[in-house]
Amino acid sequence: MHIGLVYNMRHTKPDLNNPEYLKEAEFDEPTTIEGMTRALEKLGHTVVGIEANEDAYEKLRNLKSKIDLVFNVAEGMHGADREAQLPAMMEMLQIPYTGPKPLGYAVGLNKSVAKEILTSYGIATPHWMTVSKLSYLEENPVNFFPVIAKPLAEGSSKGITAKNLVDNTEDLKNLVAELLEKFHQPVIIEEYLPGREFTVAVIGNPARVLPIVEITFNELPEGMPKFDHFEAKWIYDNPEQQKDPVICPAVLTPELKSKIEELCLRSFDALEMRDWARIDVRLDKNGTPSFIEVNCPPGVMPDPKDNSRFVRAALADGLSYEKMLEEILQSACKRYGIVYEGTRSKE
Repeated sequence: MHIGLVYNMRHTKPDLNNPEYLKEAEFDEPTTIEGMTRALEKLGHTVVGIEANEDAYEKLRNLKSKIDLVFNVAEGMHGADREAQLPAMMEMLQIPYTGPKPLGYAVGLNKSVAKEILTSYGIATPHWMTVSKLSYLEENPVNFFPVIAKPLAEGSSKGITAKNLVDNTEDLKNLVAELLEKFHQPVIIEEYLPGREFTVAVIGNPARVLPIVEITFNELPEGMPKFDHFEAKWIYDNPEQQKDPVICPAVLTPELKSKIEELCLRSFDALEMRDWARIDVRLDKNGTPSFIEVNCPPGVMPDPKDNSRFVRAALADGLSYEKMLEEILQSACKRYGIVYEGTRSKE
């Protein structure tokens, strides 16, 4: 097949003190795009890379007759609905692509709307409120401390550091004021659940759950909050630290495993995800799983040392990196009625 690989590439390393990083936090490393390209070529496909910048529409329009399907890992460039930008272009041009429709991408990035939808389906998610102005918080005080406050429409732990967990009104006001000024978007305030944390890869058509990943926090410095914030994800979960905070498959009772899988598959369907996504889950004080947020496209760094959680789950399921990408392609082809053509990778 002729595959268009649509992406946004990061040119700066994760660094909260670098303003340029905040513009690119969700983008992929060059090594990820190179690794995906090699893997797809290993499967027998011809790959054309397309950077998802302001020129992307013309590039796609000119390539329309030359590509069979787009593998979409683009994050988009600007705005709260940016992840829907490239899918919308491909809808207009009638180019088949991996992943959900534009609405699914937009809803997935808007944490509050995603929660509203899941609540209507009776799917558990922590208490929350959304604040656009600090005055709203003063008029509607929070009564479910401790809480985590974070930008409404960001990913890759952008704007979520260890200090985002607060247990009193004054600290919350200060944090919300800082986030509103820095990110120029609403802030979601979410009840902090004290239980174990998991991230769950969903793949395929029909969708299935890969081995569940547990994120542990035992090796974080004393006093550092136990949730998946920027420091935990990028500083302490780093090959240079020679530590592994991830357990996969997670050690679970059959009952809890079943509950988490059901929660994630129902969430995947309710939010109109397609082909693949990664869903973050946390247990409450009673050990009941709750939806935190959905990530699509999820990160898929090819080097196992980088602990990319979706890739980690795929490896635990016996899928090589190439076979993982192939299952996503096959899922999309099935939806579009395209006969999948590829060769088995030489592992």
